[in-house]
Amino acid sequence: MKTLKTFEIFPIKGGISAPKGFWADGISAGLKGKDSNGLERLDVAFISMEPPCIAHTLFTANKFQAAPIKHFKQYIEGKSSNFVLINTKNANALTGKEGVKDICELLKTLQAMHPFIQNPIMCSTGVIGTPLPKEKIAHSFSKITPKPQDQDAHTRAAQAIMTTDSFHKEIALAIKLNDGRVFHIGAMAKGAGMIEPSLATMLCFITTDAQVPQEKAKELLKQCAHSTFNAISVDGDTSTNDTIMLFANGESGVYDERAFVEGLKMVMHKLATDIVRDGEGASKLVAFEVRGAKDEAEAIKAAKALSNSLLVKTAIFGGDPNWGRIASTIGSCGVSADEESLKISIGGVVVYEEGKILFDTQTEKKAAAMMQNDSFAIECDLGQGEGRFRTYGCDLGHRYVTINADYRS
Repeated sequence: MKTLKTFEIFPIKGGISAPKGFWADGISAGLKGKDSNGLERLDVAFISMEPPCIAHTLFTANKFQAAPIKHFKQYIEGKSSNFVLINTKNANALTGKEGVKDICELLKTLQAMHPFIQNPIMCSTGVIGTPLPKEKIAHSFSKITPKPQDQDAHTRAAQAIMTTDSFHKEIALAIKLNDGRVFHIGAMAKGAGMIEPSLATMLCFITTDAQVPQEKAKELLKQCAHSTFNAISVDGDTSTNDTIMLFANGESGVYDERAFVEGLKMVMHKLATDIVRDGEGASKLVAFEVRGAKDEAEAIKAAKALSNSLLVKTAIFGGDPNWGRIASTIGSCGVSADEESLKISIGGVVVYEEGKILFDTQTEKKAAAMMQNDSFAIECDLGQGEGRFRTYGCDLGHRYVTINADYRS
């Protein structure tokens, strides 16, 4: 029986500031220096909210969690907050107890200058293993306004959290129920390298005025992350700072779980694929679709093996439909597989099926042509069961090496 849709979703302007009761902006603390025009680059962002609300979070699985995550867990978790401060250029990771102490001192200064701020949260991204530049960041606090009204403020916030990103990442949706009531979801994210989340991604902030039950919010966030942020990889490295935060203030007075989950998943999927599309040096976004695995766990394992394989990624960069690398990766990743039941397609072109090589000159040309597109899919049917999963990855080219070799300079 077909379920009738009880809502519609459409894009709107406003980014993370689109939902009622949220504001954001980006400012300069001099962390990134000046651009070619002599203007200070944006390097500190903030999000303010009214009323204060609890941050529902997913953090990195990296054993060396950065100081901002430790600070949040120690001082903020479970409390209502009305302010998030985000700095770039410095990750404040592997900085020991001093890293957490620096955050405490910095946020104390922030609250002294802006008494409206309650239980502020700090997030950081950038170089690992160097002390937080407290003085520079504190110097920027005079530029903070509680409720920025400038229509470009939300975009400045998304730009300010960029590191090696080549474009800013933000989205806003309105979700309208059939009875005419509306709620909104807004978000911004950053990330282009050191990405293979097992809980979240580099940094992602999501706001909503939907009246989400607080006891359900984290469960729904985790559910949506499973097929979005947890399904992406640029280089197979999980950052020390990976964070997703969801803030739901209930200001719209509206909530429908099916509508909210679909909207949240759309937001997270868009930002997750933007991050892969912006992978350091990447030129192609590739969906790795594994079907017919013994179960979902094996489908996930195989799909992630494909998206992380350096040989597969470099073949994609070269536009080479080398299906042997795909088959070899599947065969070596520890899942149930048999060459007599395996089927491989590149961009919809079947190149191998059930022990038969279908890779003649014509097929190779078709597959190679599909690989010239900015995005395409590599599909593998293992013929072992009902498990399926899709990951998103990218190619690996010369620029990735250049960017990361020169990162600290």
